[in-house]
Amino acid sequence: MTSKKKIYITIFFILILTFFTGNFSYPYYFNRAIDFINNFKFSVLGFQVQLPYFPDVPFRLGLDLQGGTHLVYEADLSNIKGEDHKSSMQGLRDVIERRVNLFGVQEPMVQVQEGVGHYRLIVELAGVHDPAEAIRMIGETPYLEFKELRDEEQTQMILDKKEEIKGKDQEEISKIPDWHLAFEDPYFKSTSLTGKYLKKAELGFDQTTYKSLVLLEFDDEGAKIFEELTEKNVGKVLAVYIDNIPISMPTVQEKISGGKAQITGNFTIEEARALSRNLSAGALPVPIVLISQQTVEPTLGAISLEKSLRAGMLGFLAIIIFMIIFYRIPGILASLALIIYVFLILTVFKLVPVTLTLAGIAGFILSTGMAVDANVLIFSRMREELGEGKNLGLAIEDGFSRAWPSIRDGNITTLIVTVILFAFGTSFIKGFALTLSFGILISMFSAIIISKNFLRCFVETKLGKIRWLW
Repeated sequence: MTSKKKIYITIFFILILTFFTGNFSYPYYFNRAIDFINNFKFSVLGFQVQLPYFPDVPFRLGLDLQGGTHLVYEADLSNIKGEDHKSSMQGLRDVIERRVNLFGVQEPMVQVQEGVGHYRLIVELAGVHDPAEAIRMIGETPYLEFKELRDEEQTQMILDKKEEIKGKDQEEISKIPDWHLAFEDPYFKSTSLTGKYLKKAELGFDQTTYKSLVLLEFDDEGAKIFEELTEKNVGKVLAVYIDNIPISMPTVQEKISGGKAQITGNFTIEEARALSRNLSAGALPVPIVLISQQTVEPTLGAISLEKSLRAGMLGFLAIIIFMIIFYRIPGILASLALIIYVFLILTVFKLVPVTLTLAGIAGFILSTGMAVDANVLIFSRMREELGEGKNLGLAIEDGFSRAWPSIRDGNITTLIVTVILFAFGTSFIKGFALTLSFGILISMFSAIIISKNFLRCFVETKLGKIRWLW
């Protein structure tokens, strides 16, 4: 097979790829044509033939483009040691993210905000326009903890303090020594065993009464804490609280090893199943209180999206015009390669799928400029080779091989930056880094494979011999 045939076969596959990615990115016109053809209702061998449509897969849009709900929660870390605050908040973030994913919210943004003396959790749910629904999704996550009995002296102290504050206003209460004791549970005190250490929860049944119960299994650290608690409280009540409400108050008969426990109560099967599911989805390691809610209107996102796309289209057209005027035939071929590049990257965005925010669209537009940058390096080098008297075929090969180190190094250094941004950035920065990295990788394919084979088609042709066109 001659070299020219290999080039034509490569271009044929590039065109096939263009057809599929172009119609997958925007199937509207293709599907309208299929509708028109299918209306004729033609048949083959007696069977009516219906041509298939391209799947119309929507792009996944972020909160800033499609609207949604913005929630801010205050975390209560009063029972957590200072050195464990950050790890507890990270655990809380992971649990909330897992919880909202169970309800089908795509790409929720959950992040921790640290302030002076407090920690907050920011939750953004794209596509959820009913704040009540969003609050329900978060609020259904139960806070599980085990509490042990206080001694009689502590109980009496708290009860006395409750009596002392009766009938007093807030200002008078604040002057009473140790007034905060009046607001504590007089009979049970919190322990370090919470839902943070829960490995899984599942529905079970009592072997004697056949009543529904919830079986718990803790991780290794939780199993150790549970063993120490049961050993210390043999013969005493170890209460199970969910959302600060006592659910079960079993008496510890002996030290329990292995990290397994159960929650008993007057549960129906559905109640026990729902509780086990919610606990498995993630019992909150710390309590949270909603302090702010805000709805982001989708109309604002639509306006931002429209303006961004218009800016991107104008920039794209400006690049094509510049390339054609300045580089002539190579500019036309680079513009075709750039269109194919856009189809490829939009297909990747749909298939991964990538959640597109305004920052992500900015990363995509920037990558388009970098795709052109590779072609500029190659074409400038080609002109230098042609200026030295080389024929078009040799100028193309030498132009690509000598421009490649600059293209490779420039793109690799940018990729390193995108990896750092993705690893340490916030949600929107990650979106920018992700779309830019995809764009860089596909732009290298576009410049080295697509543009190069388009140029090779003109070697030893009449147009290829007209030097001013190159």
